Amino acid sequence: MTSLKRAQGSDQLSQNISNKVYVRSTRSGKVQKIVREVYLRTDIPCSSNLCRACLSQAPRNAVNQALPFVLSARPAGTKSYPQGHYLVPDTNALLNAMDLFEQSSSFYDVIILQTVLEELKNRSLPLYNRLVGLTKSEDKRFYVFFNEFRLETYVNREANETVNDRNDRAVRQAVKWYGEHLAQTKATRVPAVVMLSDDRENLRKAREQGLQASSLRDYVSELEDGDRLLDLVAESQLQAQGGFKPSTQPLYPEYYSSSRMMTGVKAGLLHQGIFNVSPYNYLEGSIKVPAFPKPLLILGRENINRSIDGDLVVVELLPQDQWKSPSTKIIEEDTITKNENADTEERQDFISDKERKALQEEVKRTQRASGENQLQPTAKVVGVVKRNWRQYVGHIDPSTASKAPSQGRRLDSVFLIPMDKKIPKIRLRTRQVSELLSKRLLVTVDSWDRDSRHPVGHLVRSLGELETKAAETEALLLEWDVQYRPFPKTVLDCLPKEGHDWRVPESKEDPGWRDREDLRDLLICSIDPPGCQDIDDALHARLLPNGNYEVGVHIADVSHFVKPANAMDTEASIRGTTVYLVDKRIDMLPMLLGTDLCSLKPYVERFAFTVIWELDENADIVNVRFTKSVIKSREAFSYEQAQLRIDDASQQDDLTKGMRLLLMLSKKLKKKRMDAGALSLSSPEIKVHMESESSDPIDVKTKELLDTNSLVEEFMLFANVSVAAKIYEAFPQTAILRRHAAPPKTNFDELADQLRIKRGLELRTDSSKALADSLDKCVDPKEPFFNTLVRIMATRCMMSAESVD
Repeated sequence: MTSLKRAQGSDQLSQNISNKVYVRSTRSGKVQKIVREVYLRTDIPCSSNLCRACLSQAPRNAVNQALPFVLSARPAGTKSYPQGHYLVPDTNALLNAMDLFEQSSSFYDVIILQTVLEELKNRSLPLYNRLVGLTKSEDKRFYVFFNEFRLETYVNREANETVNDRNDRAVRQAVKWYGEHLAQTKATRVPAVVMLSDDRENLRKAREQGLQASSLRDYVSELEDGDRLLDLVAESQLQAQGGFKPSTQPLYPEYYSSSRMMTGVKAGLLHQGIFNVSPYNYLEGSIKVPAFPKPLLILGRENINRSIDGDLVVVELLPQDQWKSPSTKIIEEDTITKNENADTEERQDFISDKERKALQEEVKRTQRASGENQLQPTAKVVGVVKRNWRQYVGHIDPSTASKAPSQGRRLDSVFLIPMDKKIPKIRLRTRQVSELLSKRLLVTVDSWDRDSRHPVGHLVRSLGELETKAAETEALLLEWDVQYRPFPKTVLDCLPKEGHDWRVPESKEDPGWRDREDLRDLLICSIDPPGCQDIDDALHARLLPNGNYEVGVHIADVSHFVKPANAMDTEASIRGTTVYLVDKRIDMLPMLLGTDLCSLKPYVERFAFTVIWELDENADIVNVRFTKSVIKSREAFSYEQAQLRIDDASQQDDLTKGMRLLLMLSKKLKKKRMDAGALSLSSPEIKVHMESESSDPIDVKTKELLDTNSLVEEFMLFANVSVAAKIYEAFPQTAILRRHAAPPKTNFDELADQLRIKRGLELRTDSSKALADSLDKCVDPKEPFFNTLVRIMATRCMMSAESVD
């Protein structure tokens, strides 16, 4: 093969081509040289509505139209930039203050460089996704400028230059080009192009080049609501202002180097895993590692060593004489460390007297109560591989606020007590102590250095007054990471244009009827909780001429409306499920689909997926088939309504007879499941009763379970098993199936010990049926709820569901 080389000297466009050359080794051990050419352009627009030159030469779409320009012709001004300004943040600014850029009161007309966007994606995918969301917002006017493909803004990496330094230089080059480019528009008010950075060296070099550059703190302090916005700047960027006094000596051990941790883990001397904090004792954590059957315990502030629940950590085993048993005492941080001063860090206060006393008492108690064989290995954290920090909800500790009296708008230090008891107190610096007391707050953690007893963070926003329904509801949604914002326009654009007027096409030649079976003549009904709007399943049953029974389960065909990989599919995958609250619901799909077009409502035709069985008198499968279908439900029953209709002997219509067949067959299916060793671990469901006008909760009652509840449950399980078998038969190599793995027997040790010691009851775990039978025997005639309580505790010993292929 002949390799042809471009004769760049004679090529007029050769100056617009940049080469990237690197080598890599192949699997066979050979060295491969790779050359990548970057084609640099001059028609990538600045996207400022001031610039007519870019508008005339900007790339066109298929209908010869340039995309609308994003940046305003009259951007907002500040004291330093009264003529208006565009912002160009570097990666550090976005990493430290993404919350600022999401504020509705400021941070408009922002230029996001391709260099910064790619670097942010490599550094923090969640922040990258938030930034991409801002670039899609029509209101905020964030423009992505592809500086790596524009001839005037592309920079080559110099010899001995780090990637970070090269990227900083690319940012400065883009700021310089924007300033010179906009000056050529000869507008009466040319906006300033301001680089935002918290990198001191980058700021220094920018100013030496004569560029407009500002730190986050300096820029925010000039905004109208600067005092409020400064609380959103990362703590590390505000330490120069004074206030918090770090310890003169490190409080925590230094982490091992990455190479030492990797070598130790490979050699089996160190162990890596997810750090879990006890929800009952903030000074006790654990980590599951393959080398030990039980989790390694991590006790005390120094051994926990700045780890936060969910972090991926590396630990080192402690000597056997330091092994302990898990604690059974509740130790809460806000109780033990009450009245702690948020402004100082002293070495002698690193582990308080109350903490020492609580730990010593607990160790003595567990040593007296347990034998040698019940001790668990203990370890200490020697490094954090990956942080699992997120945004946290909490409230300011009033005792720390009283020790930090605010004078004017001075920056004060206070502690935030998180809602999640597994998260340590977080030190905040704020000018709004008096306004934020008694408020539910959302904060984020910025850092946790060796000289700080607690992690430090900054305020994101206030959710409202403590113990108000709105604030506490939003707090729960945030803590459990429930996506509750309104659906974006890109998702709503995926909905059918007909809206609620959409109908199943009359003509069977329509593409929507392709591969569908017409089942509209079947007597189908749905059975759901009272007031259910999203009816996603329905059933039917009838007697066949041969004496067998035909039973069908029909599931709403959501896939007809939600196409793979479109905006609605992506949003639904993020939300995962519809979340039901006491007074409202958070939908997985827009209401048009969830409560109408994809709801198997009565009296209207709907698309569905259907599984139809032929069952004999013992509820054994004779035949089964699967099809896409069109159905028309005859009625939507609540569990109570269905039960009353089944029990009413005067009701002898075909629909009611079908429901009685369903109930009879469901009882046979359940008996076969139980005889095979199925576990019944479901907790009792509760119903919250609300006041009619205010919708405030006024009472909580346990739901009564009827035969119709079990009817629906059995046939949904039956359908799942049949569909899973069909998928596995069709795709044996790639089928992804959901299951509950058998839990380790050690998971039941504590529950079994307590039942044996306190009640003289035996909990057997040698098989699923043995566990089911022993749970049936865990009864107390004096305590009717005792068996339910034991089943709830047994549920906590089980493994979470997993998808396997």
